[in-house]
Amino acid sequence: MEQRTLGRTGASVSVVGLGTWQLGSDWGDVNEGEALDLLGEAQANGVDFLDTADVYGDGRSEALIGRYLATADVRPFVATKMGRRVDQVPENYTEENFRAWNDRSRANLGVDTLDLVQLHCPSTPVFGDERVYDALDRLVEDGRIAHYGVSVETCAEALTAMERPNVASVQIILNVFRRKPLDEVLPTALEKGVGIIARVPLASGLLSGRYTAETTFAPTDHRTYNRHGEAFDVGETFAGVGYDDGVRAAAEFTALARELGPEGATPAQVALRWIIDRPGVTTVIPGARNGTQARGNAAAAALPPLGEELDAALEDLYDRWFRAAVHHRW
Repeated sequence: MEQRTLGRTGASVSVVGLGTWQLGSDWGDVNEGEALDLLGEAQANGVDFLDTADVYGDGRSEALIGRYLATADVRPFVATKMGRRVDQVPENYTEENFRAWNDRSRANLGVDTLDLVQLHCPSTPVFGDERVYDALDRLVEDGRIAHYGVSVETCAEALTAMERPNVASVQIILNVFRRKPLDEVLPTALEKGVGIIARVPLASGLLSGRYTAETTFAPTDHRTYNRHGEAFDVGETFAGVGYDDGVRAAAEFTALARELGPEGATPAQVALRWIIDRPGVTTVIPGARNGTQARGNAAAAALPPLGEELDAALEDLYDRWFRAAVHHRW
């Protein structure tokens, strides 16, 4: 699989990674055997970048990855996140808390040094607080973490963080239905040498083309309980677009992908390839529930670039369906 440099980390990672929120059973239950098989299948198909967080299943996702790392012949790069296990006020983003959170993640993952730790979508003032970055620099000096980055909700937060010299990467929502990062964030990342990790690439599954207005999800699935931002930022669920409009727009996307996309490619693979093609993107992190999904996601990296005709059609789709509704929000 194609490799790209993850910004200021200097590490080489696969252009398709694996998001592991689902391993925390926050999208419905995934048992340990299924999780370990999934991780192995992903790596066997070229995926060597895993993204997790201390809050996914309250550490379950990290712990399962730790069990996998203990037996893996080749160790993948693991990015984790911290900060969402406490009240989201700037006062909680202290060095003392960072050290406690790091200790827990290092124990879960079974490592002495964390490859990459990302602030997990804290409140906006945190991104401009010099004391936060000074504390993170000390954690690097102490060998607790090798590098640090940020996961953001808004483009403005990303641009603020990238002004800091040691922010290695920015994780941000980017997909066919969420295009604002193309305006400033990706060009700035290229200019400053910051890695871009693209999350929610399939708009919580909408861009797979499998959902209809009648589709239902488990009560424990955020696509049920967070449709209006009840638990966290609504932009994390279906990329912030309304479900009914999302289903209709996804049907149009599916038709375009089949008509203008590479022969034999699935809509999900086309959606992932569109992100890979954006200048400035380092890696895209779709989730997967099983080996079949992991293989399908990884195969997107082997597709040819999508071409100008499909690019133009997808930009028009966004303009008609979602630009007015979402472009100003994040």
